[in-house]
Amino acid sequence: MLQVPYLRENTEEVIAGLSKRNNLDAREKVLSIIALDDERKKNQSDLDNLLARANQIAREIGDLFKNGKAAEANVLKAETVEIKEKTKGLELELEEKETAIREILYTLPNVPCYMIPFGTGPDENVIDEEHGSIPTLHEGAMPHWDLAKKYDIIDFELGVKVTGAGFPFYKGKGAKLQRGLINFFLEKATNAGYTEYQAPLMVNADSGFGTGQLPDKEGQMYYMPEDGYFMIPTAEVPITNIFRDTIQKAEDLPIKACGYTPCFRREAGSYGKDVRGLNRLHQFDKVEIVQIAHPDKSYDILEEMRNHVTDLLKDLELPYRVLQLCGGDMGFASAYTYDMEVYSAAQNKWLEVSSTSNFEAFQSNRLKLRFKEGDQKPRLAHTLNGSALALPRIVAAMLENHQTPEGIRIPKALLPYVGFEMID
Repeated sequence: MLQVPYLRENTEEVIAGLSKRNNLDAREKVLSIIALDDERKKNQSDLDNLLARANQIAREIGDLFKNGKAAEANVLKAETVEIKEKTKGLELELEEKETAIREILYTLPNVPCYMIPFGTGPDENVIDEEHGSIPTLHEGAMPHWDLAKKYDIIDFELGVKVTGAGFPFYKGKGAKLQRGLINFFLEKATNAGYTEYQAPLMVNADSGFGTGQLPDKEGQMYYMPEDGYFMIPTAEVPITNIFRDTIQKAEDLPIKACGYTPCFRREAGSYGKDVRGLNRLHQFDKVEIVQIAHPDKSYDILEEMRNHVTDLLKDLELPYRVLQLCGGDMGFASAYTYDMEVYSAAQNKWLEVSSTSNFEAFQSNRLKLRFKEGDQKPRLAHTLNGSALALPRIVAAMLENHQTPEGIRIPKALLPYVGFEMID
């Protein structure tokens, strides 16, 4: 969530920055917030003056009673009744102004970093890095959904029977491949200094609000109204909320946390070839990395996290590219995002497998996540997160790119984690 003082001090810069998001015109909302805040400040000033007068009267009444001037004291007591009524009205007005400001702020996305290009969608993202060669597949090569059936490692039809589309069963070497990838990603993260957490798969509304899923993405999350819980769309939500309502020590930054969880997304509106097989699921596995950073160092940390993800892709011997997302394709809470895509040779397309983002202070303002440096006042920290990695499309690309006439080859780096060299 954006901060009102920042909007005041950088009004035109904020409006121009938000316009990078698909030409979003935020002028009316930004000016409305500032105008409401002016009214809020006046309400607060009037309220403070009344409360000060009430305190003064209380002292005067005490002195008058001590000096035997009850009649004069009673006159002042009558004034206190009037002050109490005015105070109640001002407090109500103040609450209404604060609520109105928050409701508008909730609808404003984060301001993209100055380095982010204008854009209206994916076609305007910038390719920042490409690595590896597109494999040439043998005659008769198959897409992953056919390979899954041929080698009996993923059962999509059984998932439809038991639950519905987007909930596949993994079996045999397919299940072992999933488990091996999760362990591989977690070990790489812990070796890089991340503390592993096993997080809840459900969160409350405060947690969803803290990381920016609410009120922006409630339609994409599975919700249990009887309990007020949401199934997590990513481990980012519970892991980042570990640090909600805390003040960290500057010397302890950055804080590095990671975790594996299943993730749940309704993916409303998804259809067609892009959802076939593992391309888009309602439940999938993912290892997430999160950092809480000093604002002066968060962009260096973003590059570190990007390199962590691309090193994983190199280990898995997958051709990849890194995209700098334009303003029109970035998530609601992000200030800067890299997307990592791997090439799916059998589908002849790029598949997104990771987003690595710097949210700057947008999440931490919602989370009330601050840090203290020496004798200075607490400041908002920066939060970052990245998929390291999401499994479904990684598995799809591995099955397709590493297929041979004899079977599907397992990358060398993964062999200790799966216990077999081929799926055949």
